[in-house]
Amino acid sequence: MKIKLLYTISSGGEKLTFERIIIKDGVEMLEGYAEVKPKAGPPMHVHYKQDEIFEILSGKMAYQLADGITRYAYPGDTVIAKAGVAHKFWNDGDDMLFCKGYVTPPYNFIYFLSEIYKSINENKEGRPGLYDSAYLLNRYKSEYDMTEIPSFVRKFIFPVVLFFGNVLRKSKKFSGAPTPVL
Repeated sequence: MKIKLLYTISSGGEKLTFERIIIKDGVEMLEGYAEVKPKAGPPMHVHYKQDEIFEILSGKMAYQLADGITRYAYPGDTVIAKAGVAHKFWNDGDDMLFCKGYVTPPYNFIYFLSEIYKSINENKEGRPGLYDSAYLLNRYKSEYDMTEIPSFVRKFIFPVVLFFGNVLRKSKKFSGAPTPVL
């Protein structure tokens, strides 16, 4: 069974197109495509509930898992980041990197990334706004984490930003946020 989505988000050097949800053997898989400009890619992050799979269509992907070793993938290669394993990737070539990707199960992947990209685009500093990051990473802490954020920021800055942001009702922008997966 296939459910069509065809929804695209972009920010900085990345463009993601979520094409469809495939239900295979009773398991949902989000299928889509990534276009990544040279030297661009997401910071170290983790999906606690989802596997993320990339099939390299063209270009050169460099990636790291939690062990910090840089590896490379080329057209025809498949890169898998298992649930719970921190990872990052970037375009290590001079041409665009094109990948077909899968996230299984999708859960709140589209919502979370859409809001992060939207915040990056609004912030104009190449990263999400402080309140948006604190809110989304707190709300979806059972699903996602950005491991490159310093622990001081997570433990001290984020709670203060959340408190004052909530007092100022900044959370209204997330009123339609889906329930986190526990």
